[in-house]
Amino acid sequence: MASLRAQRSPWVVGITAEDDMALANHTAILPRRAADGRYDLVVLANRLPVDHATDDDGRPCWRRSPGGLVTALHPIMKRRAGAWIGWHGRSGPAPTPFVHDGIHLHPIALTDDDVAGYYEGQSNATIWPLYHDAVEPPSFDRSWQEHYRAVNRRFAEAAARVAAPGALVWVHDYHLQLVPGMLRDLRPDLRIGFFLHIPFPPVELFCQMPMREEIMRGLLGADLVGFQHAQGTRNFRMLAADLAGAKVTDGGIWYEGRDVVAETFPISIDVAEQQRLAADPAVRARAAEIRRELGDPRTVMLAVDRLDYTKGIECRLRAYGELLAQGRLDPAETVMVQVAVPTRQQIDQYQALRERVEREVSRINGDHAGIGRVCVHYLHQSFDRAELAALYLAADVMAVTPLRDGMNLVAKEYAATRADGTGALVLSEFAGAAAELGEAWLVNPHDVDALKDAFADAAAADAAEQRRRMEPMRAHLRRHDVNAWATGFLNQLDRAPSGCASSASRARHVARAGDGARPHPVQCACRVGGSSSAEARGARSRTSHLAAGTRPIG
Repeated sequence: MASLRAQRSPWVVGITAEDDMALANHTAILPRRAADGRYDLVVLANRLPVDHATDDDGRPCWRRSPGGLVTALHPIMKRRAGAWIGWHGRSGPAPTPFVHDGIHLHPIALTDDDVAGYYEGQSNATIWPLYHDAVEPPSFDRSWQEHYRAVNRRFAEAAARVAAPGALVWVHDYHLQLVPGMLRDLRPDLRIGFFLHIPFPPVELFCQMPMREEIMRGLLGADLVGFQHAQGTRNFRMLAADLAGAKVTDGGIWYEGRDVVAETFPISIDVAEQQRLAADPAVRARAAEIRRELGDPRTVMLAVDRLDYTKGIECRLRAYGELLAQGRLDPAETVMVQVAVPTRQQIDQYQALRERVEREVSRINGDHAGIGRVCVHYLHQSFDRAELAALYLAADVMAVTPLRDGMNLVAKEYAATRADGTGALVLSEFAGAAAELGEAWLVNPHDVDALKDAFADAAAADAAEQRRRMEPMRAHLRRHDVNAWATGFLNQLDRAPSGCASSASRARHVARAGDGARPHPVQCACRVGGSSSAEARGARSRTSHLAAGTRPIG
């Protein structure tokens, strides 16, 4: 497997703060803006849709990120004169706003303390594990919470400055859950959407969060709140009533004089691009080459994950090792390729996970490998989209078995790549994709015996059985690709009333916002008493029953 081509990680490119400024000056051009000098569509995400890179001459440059979100929003943002607000990936001063590939980018500055507190701490050591069923215990730190508030405020103020009157603002993911409420105070004329890419937890888990009321008020600042799975939508509606005192009916959520819509919008992939890669002769040749490099085994099992404790890698390896030990899979005829993309390597839990995974890989190979033949090829590196597509084509069985996952697009990419209808997808019941890809071999990843049965059955399935399962999944993906997801969300947000202010107060605010000055908080006329502190105290008194477990776990 030495010839598998690793993609250079954008995090290892040596760009200094001075390089950042030179890079921004090199690529900055005068942005095309909305008619009034602002943007009609503003996207906020933790990261900008570009990565630090170097060009062929060794100079620092930007490279467009490969994610599906960027692919989906790129044509829409160009058409609507859109702007993207996000962190540029390095601590220190932010580059000046610039345009890359037709998208107007507005970098946000983070200090070293912000990165440690907002990103590594509150976002990824508190919220991430808590929202993933506390697979790893979350940590709580008041200084992290302060950094989270400060950075969310920074994002909200940036959006308030650049959004055109009545613009659509789409806020993404768990890093920025306070932004909708903050932005609502600053700019009530805006239509604000929020989409959570990870699971939204059940009531009992969410109520462990020290910032629980604050986060709920932040999310309820949006006009439209989207979730990957219907259970997350139900959890949010229950919490809106219990923690924020909102009136929740079958028709929606009534909060502080506004209608808030919470709906399910399962994200998808660029199916056309995945199919194009699968048909590329170079990719198909590479897939055949991979199988030869693996020794032309009867069965190739593939798993592609970020090296994260939510992905179920340890349970998967344990099940595979037991199958080999029991003779249900022949180690001379079966190979597993485990791609473990590096992530958050500075966080203790991730360092410990890597040690455990690599120890288990070594144990399996020590017990079952032969000279010139290993049972697990473990690749702790990133790959480009073409190489991943080749791996998908080479794999007979795709193992997507997270302990908890908002969606998991790898499962969808594998199905979309398999143009001939073959291939066996083993999919966790706790991945959001399971709600759409029900023809896969669905499995409880916490149950090692069930994992073993699913892997063995998938490996033994003939082509007819594979096609019977794969074709309905492929047809579903063609109807529900990432473009349909993005368009559906934005169309619904576009129909939302323009903020919660009355037409008169909204007109006064728009006139004030148009002068280019720094935005000032605006008190919406619909707020009773102008303060939510009494509401928060009342909401806390309503949560006493939650610890008793009176709500279902989602």
